[in-house]
Parts: sequence; structure tokens; C-alpha cells
Amino acid sequence: MAGHFPFSGRGGRASTTAFYERYGLNETLREKYYKWWYDWAKAFVTNDPELSMTKAIAFADYPYGQHAHRSFHLNDKHWAVCLTDLGDFIKGAIFPKMDESAMHTLEEQHHKLVEELKQEAGSNPREDVPEVGYFRHT
Repeated sequence: MAGHFPFSGRGGRASTTAFYERYGLNETLREKYYKWWYDWAKAFVTNDPELSMTKAIAFADYPYGQHAHRSFHLNDKHWAVCLTDLGDFIKGAIFPKMDESAMHTLEEQHHKLVEELKQEAGSNPREDVPEVGYFRHT
């Protein structure tokens, strides 16, 4: 149903990182993209009777997820990891509750956001990728 979002497939952190790099998003724009999803998911959870009872507490802190307050990944992958955590929740708990019309509306809003971020990225490019391998840990 939702194949247009970086977390909607199987990819996890690698897909999200590739999405950020494809559009040239710097750290600030990565957080802006993440925040859009966070706010959207939080609003959905708040307005859903079942999810508001079971998952609203998970949105008490920003950002969402098990990696939210840890930045142990090298090369500034923090927002990719956070979006992977949030995306797993969205595709597993929220997307199944949405009908085709709501999904289509979300895809249009997402497309508009990506276009805005691409324009911002053109005037505020991301820093060059360092020589260290992407997924090495200390």
C-alpha cells in the first residue's frame, strides 16, 4: 500500500540513510523530515481510541524509539535510526488502520514535503561524506 516512504519497505536504516542522501538533506533537514513524521504519527495516535490508550505514552518524549537518546552510530546516522524506529511503528500499527483515500492524501502531503526539502537542500547542502565506512561502530 505505501511504497513511497523510506521506511515502508524492508530496508531499515540503510533505506532511510539512502533517502536522506538521495535528496541531499543535511542534519537540520533530516531532523525536519523526521519531525514531520513524528508530529503526524503523534496526531494519529492521539486521535485513535485504541492507539491513544496503548501507545500515546511512547510519544511523551521526542524523538520516538529505542535509539532516541543514543547517537552511537558514526557519520551522523542518528535521524536515520530514529526514523527507522518510528517508521516500523507507523507501518506496523498506523498504516493498517488507514484506508486507501487516507493513504493517498498522506502520499500527496509527503510528496509536497519532499519537494520543499529538496529546494531547501539546494540552498543549504549537506556536508561531504567522510572517508570512514558508514556502518562501523567503535
